[in-house]
Amino acid sequence: MAENDLKVILKAKELATHTLRVTSNANRYPKKFRFSLVDKMQNKSMEIYEILFEANRTDIKAYKRDRLELQTKAITYCDELLFYIEMSHELKIISSDSMGYWSKMVSDVKHMAIAWRTKDRQR
Repeated sequence: MAENDLKVILKAKELATHTLRVTSNANRYPKKFRFSLVDKMQNKSMEIYEILFEANRTDIKAYKRDRLELQTKAITYCDELLFYIEMSHELKIISSDSMGYWSKMVSDVKHMAIAWRTKDRQR
């Protein structure tokens, strides 16, 4: 596992953990948002980790296209999670500070995944 690959996977794990902690707080996310928003956010954050992990385990020499597709899917899921975070802020569920911190976590994973995909395309 390359150093950069490991770092993006570790960041994705931190993102999933943070997402679960924030969204599991019933005082912050009321029950009325449990199925419409919370489940999607939790699943999306865990899927980002899972997809990046799978991409890292996919042999680039034999399955380059599959690996690039997984990386692209993770990047798309980051964009979707960013939308849910923004929506949480608009619904006044989370503060601007919370949105900023959380969005930065997602953006870091997204940009690291983009850099990884770019590097893989050049191979």
